[in-house]
Amino acid sequence: MAGLIPQSFIDELVNRVDIVEVVGGRVDLKKAGKEYKACCPFHNEKTPSFTVSQNKQFYHCFGCGANGTALGFLMEYEHMDFVEAVEELAHSIGIEVPREQGISHHNHVDTGDLYVLMAEAAVFYRQQLRQHAQAAEVIDYLKGRGLSGEISQMFGIGYAPPGWDNLLKALGTSQQRIQKLAELGLLITKDEGGYYDRFRARVMFPIHDRRGRVIGFGGRVLGDDTPKYLNSPETPLFHKGRELYGLYEAKKNVRKLDRLLVVEGYMDVVALAQFEIQNVVATLGTATTAEHLEMMYRVVPEVIFCFDGDRAGKEAAWRALQNCLPVLREGRQARFLFLPDGEDPDSMVRSAGRDGFMRQLEASMPLSEFLFAELASQVDVDSMDGRARMVELARPLIAQLPAGVFQQMMVARLEELSHMGSGALGSMVGKEDRQTMRMPAATIDQRVSPVRRLIALLLQYPLLVQQVQDLESIRCVQQRGVELLVAVLEYLQQQPQASTGMILEHWRNEDAGRHLQKLAIESLDLPEEGLQAEFSDSLSHLLALDAEVQREQRLAVLSARPLSGLSDEEKAEFSRLIGGYGQG
Repeated sequence: MAGLIPQSFIDELVNRVDIVEVVGGRVDLKKAGKEYKACCPFHNEKTPSFTVSQNKQFYHCFGCGANGTALGFLMEYEHMDFVEAVEELAHSIGIEVPREQGISHHNHVDTGDLYVLMAEAAVFYRQQLRQHAQAAEVIDYLKGRGLSGEISQMFGIGYAPPGWDNLLKALGTSQQRIQKLAELGLLITKDEGGYYDRFRARVMFPIHDRRGRVIGFGGRVLGDDTPKYLNSPETPLFHKGRELYGLYEAKKNVRKLDRLLVVEGYMDVVALAQFEIQNVVATLGTATTAEHLEMMYRVVPEVIFCFDGDRAGKEAAWRALQNCLPVLREGRQARFLFLPDGEDPDSMVRSAGRDGFMRQLEASMPLSEFLFAELASQVDVDSMDGRARMVELARPLIAQLPAGVFQQMMVARLEELSHMGSGALGSMVGKEDRQTMRMPAATIDQRVSPVRRLIALLLQYPLLVQQVQDLESIRCVQQRGVELLVAVLEYLQQQPQASTGMILEHWRNEDAGRHLQKLAIESLDLPEEGLQAEFSDSLSHLLALDAEVQREQRLAVLSARPLSGLSDEEKAEFSRLIGGYGQG
């Protein structure tokens, strides 16, 4: 389940960290009885429905259904992958992450040394901006773009001097380091052998991950050479479709982020920061991806896209809109700001000033308005045929929206624009019932089997395992789900101090893990003093149900044979089984 990280270490890690400290360091938690509450960081709400249980080491939002462990919270909130979250938690309590010996994979890369080299490269480029013979020329260029030394320092801006081997000579002190610098895309391999610097005669913008580590660079020429911008290639650390320039700085410098502005380039981000507009990010030479959007919406409820008002800008905006639709869950918003021809955010903020730019931002177009305006421009809305065509164009787009209030409102607006009666399009948009709203699994009414009840009780109150004296009798039960029940019981007997969080992490990435997640938030509707009795009754019910099934199966076997063919013992057994029904 955990690759090169031993599962035993993950169990220990989840047991040692305190989820209240992990979540509380990022969300304003308030004590509420035995638990802690806050407004959910994963959707927009005014009344707190997000709870964190210190006893269970588990969080759950009753509003949007988000739930998980300290590891899961870091992965969702900080947009980390599993290994990054493990390393972050381990670092927070001062322990090293071990690696299992003898297990390897040809794609596995020890990234620790790579991060160190990237940090050294960032220092080298910053030093060149201060010390190189052409540093004054570069500083004059930055000042000419309106950037102060403070902003340059905030973003770690540096300079890659002219020449083919400046970085190579400075950092490539061994063959191993040279190979790693090439692996990081900082060096390029020559066809005839050897290496040379990728970035030369460029202003350098370090790209940070969500933890502030340098993972890549963007370089901009000082003059009119091409390409104007050059990014790091894909590396073990850097994946441009998953990273955003400026997000780390925005989270670090803005006390309370409530929205993010997406612009095209590095210079736009730093130029706006110079005017104290610091909630700005840029994609790295790609269109805004679903991963970009998920990353942003985990931080803020609203994203504003800023594009040129020309044809290319409108096309880019339409691609961004299409990528937005599937991720616009309740509470998430998207808007579009189209700048006048010939303007970009850098030039716009200098001509209009901060207040003027902010007014433009406030007047940005909601996604719904942009979508319908764009579709209307493609048809003749004054004719019935044109309106019918608009409906056909809009249907597959609206169907991509998650079921909920926003989708219903979009359908209602489409009905209005197409001159159709209210409710006429309800069955034509998507397959979901428009009356069905997203709700947490715990509120869904289901028939609860004793196996399901027992697992839910064990997940939420692991000490109930102490009531199980005869595991073998449960192991012999022939009921659906018993195999998972037995596995949970065995784990808890081996880990008597396990919390809900530990159990869930043990089954992460397994099919059973999805079922356990649901059962961990299932409403038990029981006072604590009734837990032991409920567990005992559910266990007795399970064993009795299994005995009934086995009796039916045995009776079916005996009934299928002629009475004359039964032995005396089988006739007596047959009589007892029939009598058992009479007694029931």
